[in-house]
Amino acid sequence: MKIESKSVVSPKGDITLYTLTNASGASVTVSSLGAGIVSVVVPDKDGNMVDVALGYANPADYIGDGPCAGKTPGRYANRIAKGKFSINGTEYQLAINNGPNALHGGPEGFMNQNWKSEACGSHVKFTYVAADGEEGYPGKLTATVIYSWNDNNELTIELKAESDKKTIVNLTNHAYFNLDGENSGSVLDHELQLMASRYLPTDDTLIPTGEIAEVKGTPMDFTAPKKLGRDIKADFPALVYGKGYDNCWVVDNWHKHNLSKIAVLESAKSGRVLEVETTQPAVQVYTGNWLAGCPESKSGRGYEDYDGVAIECQGMPDAPNHRNFPSQLLGVGEVYDQTIVYRFKTK
Repeated sequence: MKIESKSVVSPKGDITLYTLTNASGASVTVSSLGAGIVSVVVPDKDGNMVDVALGYANPADYIGDGPCAGKTPGRYANRIAKGKFSINGTEYQLAINNGPNALHGGPEGFMNQNWKSEACGSHVKFTYVAADGEEGYPGKLTATVIYSWNDNNELTIELKAESDKKTIVNLTNHAYFNLDGENSGSVLDHELQLMASRYLPTDDTLIPTGEIAEVKGTPMDFTAPKKLGRDIKADFPALVYGKGYDNCWVVDNWHKHNLSKIAVLESAKSGRVLEVETTQPAVQVYTGNWLAGCPESKSGRGYEDYDGVAIECQGMPDAPNHRNFPSQLLGVGEVYDQTIVYRFKTK
């Protein structure tokens, strides 16, 4: 495995970019800004190498971008209702940055920090230390993200965290994929299958109601492969609220710490297939409903809505306020330890 690095000046200090290239020439580029993915170059059915991860021309444009492209949101990915949660009777108030709610850890969350980084062997390790009280969260928390790339075109992401006080944590990766190439337009012809027979209904601000509902008989059913665009305009609350899919599905037969396949994304045009495995209990699928207006892309244009899809393996949104959801509490002496695998193949 070859790893090359370069630095780019930004308002957050020097951003370090690492490119991991395997024996076949397929590569992944990751950035210290937000511990993020900025490029994934993999072959199509004819062997043509193309970048399938959406991203920006200027590495500094990832700072504060609305789409959170490719980055690691935290300390708590996704939404927390009204930015409030309690631990042992003490209520905490977070910044409100998404309608009436807190999203992705706040405006200065992990995704907008320049992480410490180091490369070794076939992996790159990013580390960020969040202060006690940062963005309203309790506890000094040390987070690490390790990206590994191999000759089978498998990108493994290890997400770890430890805290000196009881806190909450929910980490994921927010990459947007288009298997025809990042500059190829809409992703709505891609087929998606989810190993998830239940999802989380939400209110109109995308906060879960607490119900865990069956997908059967609804536009939320991806238990068999289905084009992303087939039902996206359906008159169904979840799709109306988010202008498309921006919802959380519950992993079938989930067992803590066990790696299981949750998603298969496929493009008939390019023949590329993305398989996603995770130890996380849920997956948020977001069809890039608000991508228009983002910074200039790597291809020199702005992306349009639905040009990419994010498959974000994570804990459930607003879990600290729902006792029936898997707990996202992290105690002193405990280690938050989750894995996501993106496996790129062809048909």
